Amino acid sequence: MDSKKKELAGSHKNGGRKWRRKGQAPKAQTHDFPDPDIPQAFPCGVYDLPCNEVNVGSDHDASQFAVSSIRAWWNEVGGNAYPHARRIQIMADSGGSNGYRRILWKWELQCLADETAFPVRVCRFPPGTSKWNKVEHRLFSFISQNWRGEPLTSYETIVKLIASTITKAGLKVHCQLDTNKYPLKKKIGAQEAKGIRLFPGKFHGEWNDELKPGIESKL
Repeated sequence: MDSKKKELAGSHKNGGRKWRRKGQAPKAQTHDFPDPDIPQAFPCGVYDLPCNEVNVGSDHDASQFAVSSIRAWWNEVGGNAYPHARRIQIMADSGGSNGYRRILWKWELQCLADETAFPVRVCRFPPGTSKWNKVEHRLFSFISQNWRGEPLTSYETIVKLIASTITKAGLKVHCQLDTNKYPLKKKIGAQEAKGIRLFPGKFHGEWNDELKPGIESKL
């Protein structure tokens, strides 16, 4: 999993070229100036060979949103694709909303583990190697090619363009808009932190870890 760079939702310039009939090219602003009133989209992708999911957030790229994207993947496509699963394994980089030092990220993953009654294992790319993540090369790159030269005028347009991304190799993407609010700088209290059942991995336990559910499996 990984988060794509945030995009402005509106008539703004989008890199790339796209052929259109003369006089039918959409007009867009040539410069993007910082403005808190301009809607922003935060695509978070879960790359999986048979079932890909992109959750487009409209609030902030926070730890709650990152875990919500994993939950959306499991509820929408993952659970049906893997009916006999007994563990969820996530590959992610070491920084951002899913950083290995973020207590909120671990707390949200603990909530996911409790909901599914599955252990959740997180395997990380070492610092400075985030571009090794296959989601960059096998999902986000094709999304960028599909919407090149196309102004991302609205959330609906963004979701539609992501969902229409396909390749000859069989890539298909499921996409949905996440309108939930994710406040920044949310703090986890000491009492809540004690409920995080975190176990370091045998290999580089400072990066790789597993969260075990606090309830018995329902399966």
